[in-house]
Amino acid sequence: MTEQLRLMAVHAHPDDESSKGAATMAKYVSEGVDVLVATCTGGERGSILNPKLQGDPYIEEHIHEVRRKEMDEAREILGVKQEWLGFVDSGLPEGDPLPPLPEGCFALQDVDEAAGRLVKLIRDFKPQVITTYDENGGYPHPDHIMTHKITMVAFEAAGDPEKYPEAGEPWQPQKLYYNQGFNKPRTIALHEALLARGMESPYGEWLERWKQFERRERTLTTYIPCDEFFEIRDKALIAHATQIDPDGGWFRVPMDIQREVWPTEEYELARSLVDTSLPEDDLFAGIRNN
Repeated sequence: MTEQLRLMAVHAHPDDESSKGAATMAKYVSEGVDVLVATCTGGERGSILNPKLQGDPYIEEHIHEVRRKEMDEAREILGVKQEWLGFVDSGLPEGDPLPPLPEGCFALQDVDEAAGRLVKLIRDFKPQVITTYDENGGYPHPDHIMTHKITMVAFEAAGDPEKYPEAGEPWQPQKLYYNQGFNKPRTIALHEALLARGMESPYGEWLERWKQFERRERTLTTYIPCDEFFEIRDKALIAHATQIDPDGGWFRVPMDIQREVWPTEEYELARSLVDTSLPEDDLFAGIRNN
């Protein structure tokens, strides 16, 4: 295939691109693939999760600007392009009963109307492959679930000349994937590898929570070998300083163990308009050389 390969990753907030599929994106960038991150919201209602930065009045007052700068740094580290869809962060409601979502936020938008912005970006960028979240959002944050909804609509509509005629010339992506990097087999494998070496595992509580909640096991169809890019992934994640504690659980598994035990990032093939055989080791399987 002589045509330029293009990958679009649709995410809810700045930092999601660095915690979900970042090593995959860096790998494809290194191979000459054009990679674009579409970020649905600005992360305006995100909490400051790094204890070292909590209580900083400037950050609290200017969180939107700070997170935009963090995204700029992460984008440079990964070597990707990035566009903002311009929706407003919905926040993560807490309590019982849950409070109503803020007026005007992303999760309260009309799905078909909101998808129009993504359709325009798809038609402009012309990706053959799109990645996003499953119907549960990966975890049930309202913005993640809304990201799934608009991506599903946009994937189907982008190639239809009768849909969103104001959004440019039709373009039909060929494959759609769900990020499934936080899967149970990977978590168990890393947990057991750490315990076998006499080390403490950060995954014990995760696995206990999995037992408590009835959660359908996802079908992992696609394993991307990308362990050479795990360090780039971690650098990009640390760039989101308000969201990530560099001394936290994200980084407690030594790099050599990660590479030895689980050197891939995983996806679930949700839609394909090309023939492919499962399992895959390439998001562009069935597209290359067609």
